[in-house]
Amino acid sequence: MKDVLEIDGKTIDEAIQRACDEFNLPREKLNIEIISEGSSGLLGFLGVGKARIRARVLSIDIGMDNSPGEKPKKNMEADLDTAFAAKAFIEGLLSRIGLDFPVAAEESGDHIALNIQGDGGGLLIGRGGQTLDAIQYLTSRVLNKNGNGGKRVALDTENYRKKREGNLTALAEKLGEKAKRIRRPVTVNPMSAHDRRIIHMALQNDSDLITRSRGEGAFRKIIIVPNKDGKTANRGQGSGVRDQD
Repeated sequence: MKDVLEIDGKTIDEAIQRACDEFNLPREKLNIEIISEGSSGLLGFLGVGKARIRARVLSIDIGMDNSPGEKPKKNMEADLDTAFAAKAFIEGLLSRIGLDFPVAAEESGDHIALNIQGDGGGLLIGRGGQTLDAIQYLTSRVLNKNGNGGKRVALDTENYRKKREGNLTALAEKLGEKAKRIRRPVTVNPMSAHDRRIIHMALQNDSDLITRSRGEGAFRKIIIVPNKDGKTANRGQGSGVRDQD
């Protein structure tokens, strides 16, 4: 069976029903794109133009058959590698909100790198990368549910992650110098666990500073503290590798 089918019908509803029959799936499990709504022609019956749709299985259902009363089981796409499954899930998710952005995927060891291409306006990044983080989280959860061997998902678009890391590293160094200059702790605004780790890592080799995390959930933040005794034994109380969320 093809992944995508173009189907005609006298009406859109008829074409959709034919797609459901072809895929043997209910309407809610298909992504439907209307190519042509058709026309009734002169006086409602002459020169009738057929409705035409493009249908494909929603990627969230890859490898699963969720028929009522049945346990999930593998289908013909179950042997697709994890990177392709992640790519298909994100593209399907984007298509649901009317975005046709292709996703590049690469799997290496325990890491799956995904890149959404074409988001020139930063629509999928969100404030502080929150939207991108949310899509990454959803993708990881879906893959873990379907069994991906615990692979870590890293999602990016428009090289945002690298730019963000550079900006956060520069911020960490600037605030670190301030903490040493005023000899008092400096608090960084609340940020995600990923961003906090970048701050921790940026300062982990500076023996004059200690980084700690404080707060809960969305209000968790980093405190950069001058290391007055100059010892490194206490470092790690808030270091990147020990910052738990």
